[in-house]
Amino acid sequence: MIKRIIGVDKAISTITWLDLTQLADVEVTSEQPASPVEGVFACDAPAPWRAAVPGPQTIRLRFHRPMRLTRIRLAFEETAAMRTQEFVLRWQAVGTLQTMDILRQQFTFAPPDTTTEREEYRVDLSDVSALELSITPHISGGSSIATLQQWCVAA
Repeated sequence: MIKRIIGVDKAISTITWLDLTQLADVEVTSEQPASPVEGVFACDAPAPWRAAVPGPQTIRLRFHRPMRLTRIRLAFEETAAMRTQEFVLRWQAVGTLQTMDILRQQFTFAPPDTTTEREEYRVDLSDVSALELSITPHISGGSSIATLQQWCVAA
């Protein structure tokens, strides 16, 4: 028998996350004053974003210059209510008006056991002018508030 220690994937451990506060402007449909969206763009996200009103919400990053993106990390948390959330991640290329879906995903929060959704996606997007996250906090409707813990991207 031959044994090999393979360790951690070096590609994952050497990711350099971008400082989105310096590279992009952000548009948001609503936010609670105590939970502004700027807090989610640090990869050690100190504070979550919370929408000010129930229902679907959109957060859009408009890059100052075209970007090449290779990874996207999202984290959501719900500790109070059971709900099924759906989000859609889209991107827009420089010189185009239409956005293109990267992915659409649903996740069911069931506190106290299932309270966190963390996702990391490998992508290969060139000449990105905008990145958009649309969140439907409860696909069955109701008065759920959209939240986001973290949104990081890497070049």
